[in-house]
Amino acid sequence: MGSLQTPIGMRSSSLLDTSCGYLLKELQMIWDEVGEDKFEREKVLLDIEQECVEAYRRKVDHANISRSRLHQELAESEAELTHLLLCLGERSVPGRPEKKGGTLREQLDSIAPALREMRLRKDERVKQVRSVKVEIQKISAEIAGRSTYEDSPTNIAIDDNDLSIKKLEDYQNELHRLHDEKNERLQKVEIYICAIRDLSATLETEASMIITKIHPSLNDLYGISKNISDDILKKLNSTVVSLEEEKQKRIEKIHHLGRALSDLWSLMDASYEDRQKFSQVIDLLSFEPSDVCAPGSITLGIIQQAEAEVKRLDQLKASKTKELFIKKQKELEDTCNISHMETPPTEIRDLTNLVDSGEADHVELLTAMDEKIARAKEEAASRKGIIEKVDRWMLASDEERWLEEYDQDENRYSVSRNAHRNLRRAERARITVSKITGLVESILVKTKSWEAERQKVFLYNEVPLVAMLQEYNKQRQEKEVVKQRLREMKKILPQPMAEQDNFYVARPSSSSSRRISNRSINGGLGSGSPLNRKLFRGFNSANYTALGTSFRRDSRKSQAQSCFTSP
Repeated sequence: MGSLQTPIGMRSSSLLDTSCGYLLKELQMIWDEVGEDKFEREKVLLDIEQECVEAYRRKVDHANISRSRLHQELAESEAELTHLLLCLGERSVPGRPEKKGGTLREQLDSIAPALREMRLRKDERVKQVRSVKVEIQKISAEIAGRSTYEDSPTNIAIDDNDLSIKKLEDYQNELHRLHDEKNERLQKVEIYICAIRDLSATLETEASMIITKIHPSLNDLYGISKNISDDILKKLNSTVVSLEEEKQKRIEKIHHLGRALSDLWSLMDASYEDRQKFSQVIDLLSFEPSDVCAPGSITLGIIQQAEAEVKRLDQLKASKTKELFIKKQKELEDTCNISHMETPPTEIRDLTNLVDSGEADHVELLTAMDEKIARAKEEAASRKGIIEKVDRWMLASDEERWLEEYDQDENRYSVSRNAHRNLRRAERARITVSKITGLVESILVKTKSWEAERQKVFLYNEVPLVAMLQEYNKQRQEKEVVKQRLREMKKILPQPMAEQDNFYVARPSSSSSRRISNRSINGGLGSGSPLNRKLFRGFNSANYTALGTSFRRDSRKSQAQSCFTSP
């Protein structure tokens, strides 16, 4: 054991002193006993020395090779460690001293743990980079619309020369960006799908079929990841646009049909039940296209029903239009007759022919008639105050006529059943007749003001009212003159003739005297004149007033002639 612990040089010399020396002595003893030649002995010793040198040389060479190998291993380890540090972006290995020392084996032993640590770090970094790149490849394939099975993780290339933390962060940032883009695309896809479903519900179409036709992955029933490629987004957008256009077309069509229904209902005075059936169509008239989103609100069925109703009402419109036109014509005539206005001319036959032929718009014709009625009502309202006063004047004129007949009746004071009633009526009639002059003047003022304001003549039953009133005033004046002359003649003529005069003028109520008086009045005023014919149409009180005047004028004339010719 002690010999093993001695240095190598000492161990070699001791071996020579023991083994080699003993063997050399034994060889010399053999040579001496044999008597070997000295030259042979020198030759053998030289061979032995040469063999020993060669043996040492072989050992030295082997040792040199081992040393060179160790140097190479150390250099390779240092180079690998340096490369790993560069790839991983590390400056040094934690825990390894910077100063190098010791034998080659010691140096190799000191670098081996650091090398193992860096190799483990590299493997871990490669796993991290590979994992991130696999996710990047997967999401990129989803965004591009490729199948994830086409790109195998084993085909992913890893750059061993750049495995730094910065590179890993770059990959992670790229992955984060792709995640954001994927989520954004998924949100867009969901928005498009929701829009398609809402529009399909509004239009009452099959949303699932439309979505599946774009791409099966978009339908949740298949349970696969959604395709979020640019092509799919374009298809979804074009589908939504086409559905919006279809929705817009249907809404425009429904609005057109709704307005047509409203016009036809108003035209034909449709019942509440008929209108209630299409209340949904009418309600849509007040909605903007963006506000129409109720499921089934603009289906093809609703449009077809509305079209059928419009077609049905169109077929009934012609006959109903003629009825309404006649009804409105009657309303116009009644309005004009109540206010004693001239009815605007309307050729019913021509209008009905236009309606039947379809050459004129029914609504426009009825609108024109409504405008005529509105103008007539407006003018009737402006004439109302004057017409009321004219009616009072007519009634007062009738009372005046009755009072004249009553005053000329010799039996008015006789005892009879209705004498007291006639007496009270006569008192009221005198009060009414006393107001006629003021009433006529008031009518004249109002009528002239109306004519000045409207720049046209006020016609009463197609006769100028001012001319009618002036004619009435003229007749009243003539009647007063005649009465005055009769009173004067009563004073001049003898009593029997006055009684005869009373006899002739006291019978104005008989039918024959009225006919004679009417003939005389019409002859005096010019019965052939259109103005007088219209003036006395519906103007009975003036006729009856002029009746007594004319009769008395003829009677007085004959009496005067008989007086002046008698001896």
